[in-house]
Amino acid sequence: MSDVAFLLTILLLAFLVWLGWYWFIRRRRVRPLAVAQRALLAEKVDFYRRLPEADKKRFEESIALFLSEVAITGVETEVTEADRLLVAASAVIPLFGFPGWRYRNLNEVLLYPDTFDEDYQVQAAQRNIIGMVGSGAMNRMMILSQPALRASFAHPERRHNVGIHEFIHLLDKADGSTDGIPEVLIPQEYVVPWLRMMHHEIQEIKAYDSDINPYGATNEAEFLSVAAEYFFSQPEQFERKHPKLYTLLSRIFRQEP
Repeated sequence: MSDVAFLLTILLLAFLVWLGWYWFIRRRRVRPLAVAQRALLAEKVDFYRRLPEADKKRFEESIALFLSEVAITGVETEVTEADRLLVAASAVIPLFGFPGWRYRNLNEVLLYPDTFDEDYQVQAAQRNIIGMVGSGAMNRMMILSQPALRASFAHPERRHNVGIHEFIHLLDKADGSTDGIPEVLIPQEYVVPWLRMMHHEIQEIKAYDSDINPYGATNEAEFLSVAAEYFFSQPEQFERKHPKLYTLLSRIFRQEP
């Protein structure tokens, strides 16, 4: 081995040791959830209540890690501890089948006091947006309507969850294209079956022969998010009414909620 190759090897090993130590120290700094936080999760998050005790522990650890890495900021509204936990739960639920996976394309979640428009304004006359993954100057940010977030978890029977919806978009965007095919999650062998299923279900929605939110027929990206929020919010009903779609989403997300 030449002197240059030997030096590069030493530098690489040193970097790997430093990286391992950095993540070890960082994880040690993550504070476990307090009793009051766990009680809030049990009160407000149906997904968490359904989990076996061992999985609840892992869910709590994932929540704590998310809260240590992503800022949650209120814009003209006060953010409560329950709000922070609902945002974190929205992020953790879709990824619960992928231990260790993190949102590397997100720095901050903004909570707005109401709906907003495409320019992120809450005072506009035409405002009907309750959630958005930021782009441009707002890249690496997410905006959620605080009332819509709270209602999503308070009424899971409605099959809508704005937090889960937007975090699915963020996962979809992670491969560089928001196209309804989350390549960071979906195994290659499921891509074609997923495309076929998705296009079939979109046609069912357009024919008024589906209970999936009509907004899911907008495009493939919206179908993925709409189907996923139904899948996680009302899994029994979703499985009963859409058994094939439920099976495929279970394989994509590696869980049966």
